[in-house]
Amino acid sequence: MESTRRNVLKFGVLGGVVAATGLQATGLAGAQARGGSDDVASSSSSTPSRLASNSMPVPFRAVFKRPPELVPYSTGYDPDGQPFAKYSLSQRLGQAQIAPGLSTTLAGYNGIFPGPTIRVEQGTRSELRISNRMPAKGILYPDTPNTVTHLHGSASLPQYDGYANDRTAPGNVKNYQYPNWQAARTLWYHDHNHMLTAQGVYSGLAATYTISNQHEREQLPQGEFDVPILVSDVMLNADGSLGYNDNGHSGLWGDIIMVNGVPWPTMKVKPRIYRFRFLVGSITRSYRFALSTGDPFYVVGTDAGMTPSVQAVSSWRQGTAERYEVLVDFRKYKPGQSVELRNLSNKNNIDFANTGKVMKFEVVADSPSLLPGSRSITAIPKTLDPGEHPTKASGGLDTMTLTPDMAVAKRTLRVQRKSGEWTINGETWDDVEKSNFTRVFANPQRNQVEQWTIVNESGGWFHPVHIHLIDGKIIGRNTNGGKPFAWENGPKDVFYAGENESVTVLMQFDTGKHEGGRYMVHCHNLVHEDHDMMVQFAVGDLKNNDPINADKPVVENVPEGSFSSTYKPAYPAGT
Repeated sequence: MESTRRNVLKFGVLGGVVAATGLQATGLAGAQARGGSDDVASSSSSTPSRLASNSMPVPFRAVFKRPPELVPYSTGYDPDGQPFAKYSLSQRLGQAQIAPGLSTTLAGYNGIFPGPTIRVEQGTRSELRISNRMPAKGILYPDTPNTVTHLHGSASLPQYDGYANDRTAPGNVKNYQYPNWQAARTLWYHDHNHMLTAQGVYSGLAATYTISNQHEREQLPQGEFDVPILVSDVMLNADGSLGYNDNGHSGLWGDIIMVNGVPWPTMKVKPRIYRFRFLVGSITRSYRFALSTGDPFYVVGTDAGMTPSVQAVSSWRQGTAERYEVLVDFRKYKPGQSVELRNLSNKNNIDFANTGKVMKFEVVADSPSLLPGSRSITAIPKTLDPGEHPTKASGGLDTMTLTPDMAVAKRTLRVQRKSGEWTINGETWDDVEKSNFTRVFANPQRNQVEQWTIVNESGGWFHPVHIHLIDGKIIGRNTNGGKPFAWENGPKDVFYAGENESVTVLMQFDTGKHEGGRYMVHCHNLVHEDHDMMVQFAVGDLKNNDPINADKPVVENVPEGSFSSTYKPAYPAGT
């Protein structure tokens, strides 16, 4: 079954569907013809949109919006006194207006993109009841739209981690459980259905999830000054429908940049210090963010939480799935002034007329009263205290205190394209499937520390590599004088391996209260992941917590609405 499905996708039987959704005629059109020239750099070109000129969104005309926040349908305490919060979500089709006057069908959590933000307190166990209410066929492909939900950044049990083959079919439901013991951080949840992950996320199955604690609340802005920024790109067909073409499994670059699902929006900001949680939800494109004024950003958080020291940067590089939390100080601006957030781009992106723009900030008059739940700060901090490591009592270590002498093993992951396939150390997920999911790249034991070096010897591709379960500390690069970039000095779980770059990472395999099991490692260019740049490692016994069979999805046999989560009203549109 898997082999047949892989061949269908690999050899282009979906071509008719792709053609119907609109091909992207870029300089990568010859990617499939490269053959042995797998390391040739991808070329840039500019292609007119399939949208009529009067249908193309105009930068900065749309109003910024925040995704709604999901309210649990049940809260309480377990017998051992641990608090819990239960949420309900459905994966369904919905409608959005990206281009003026046109409707775009998407697949979203509760039918919206981005899906609703979920905010939980550190130490509160959460359950996400996720039901697949998709139709019999996908909107971008003829396959049955099975789904897999991955809470990216969570130290979840393998059976709740979004293992690529743990699929939920339409009409079925899975109850995902998350421990949330980790330090305050920005996570996100998204589709992880192998071979169709790119289409699932591109169609709209992505949303923000945060863990908060007292340390984070006391040191960083909250409420109206704490803003989720999910950046993605899309290319639409003339009728407003989603266009999709992965350029011979190289990647997809859209010509419309969206923030929280809105093309090039304008946000009203007060002359205060704001905290922006940047998440790149594009399936391929990477970004280099900068302000039009040249003013600095202050990096206060990376993928896995707060940075020990605050770094001022004029721009930073961010790939798919990476999260960076930055402060922007608007206090020197007067009402009526505006600042643009721009994208300086990186090597081997495909750039279009307006992909150098992201959004605009419009400064408005301050007010002494704050919106509910808000907290402002009056100065840029120099250092941050994340608090004691949550699993210190059981041997857990603060990621940023790890040192090379703690490593019990050193390993290398080589990410490359070989004979038209995306591989890690020459292997693919097809090899894992053929081994009945027993083949592993590494088998560390619980709480051991290892040093992994990700090597990208290709000059034509960049790869943001995601290691599930762990938080890692970057200790070296073969670029930037051998040091991490200034924005990388915090705990991370996605590691940008640029062209001909290597990045060395220390990580502890801290599983919290459980014994471990099997987890994935893959490129987060989701087209590369799907074809077939993914392998796995196991913590402890490979038989622990079977990621496919330990808690399988079941047929949904209760009426819709029996588990009802409502929305917390978002702040006024534009703020």
